[in-house]
Amino acid sequence: MDKKKILNLQNEFEIVFNDLEKNFLSQNKPENRHDRAFFNYVKRETDPLFEKLDQWYNQSMQVVENKKEGKLYPTQIEKTKENIELLILHSYYIDVPKKRYKELKNSIEYIFQQLRQILS
Repeated sequence: MDKKKILNLQNEFEIVFNDLEKNFLSQNKPENRHDRAFFNYVKRETDPLFEKLDQWYNQSMQVVENKKEGKLYPTQIEKTKENIELLILHSYYIDVPKKRYKELKNSIEYIFQQLRQILS
C-alpha cells in the first residue's frame, strides 16, 4: 500500500472528472451509440482511465481492509469504483440526466475525501 500513490491518483481523477464533466455538459448525445468508430474512440480515450482506476481500487482496498480506524468499508470502495466507471462512460455517451451525473460525482468525491482523512 502506497498512501502517496493513492492520493496522487485521486488528485489526477479529480482533474479528469472536471474535464469529463465539461464534456458531458457541452457535448450532444452520439447519433449512434452502436457506431464502431465511436466505440473505438471512447475505448482509446478511457483505457488509461480504467487502468488508473484499477490501481486506485487495489491500493484503496488494501487501506480499507488493513485499517485500524476510519469509517470506510470494502463495499464502499467497490461501489465507488463502479460509480467512477459509470461517470467515465456517461461522460461520452451522455445518457443520464444531469442530476444523476452530479450525484455520481458527489458520491465519488465524498469517498475520496473520507479516504484522504484515513490516510492523513
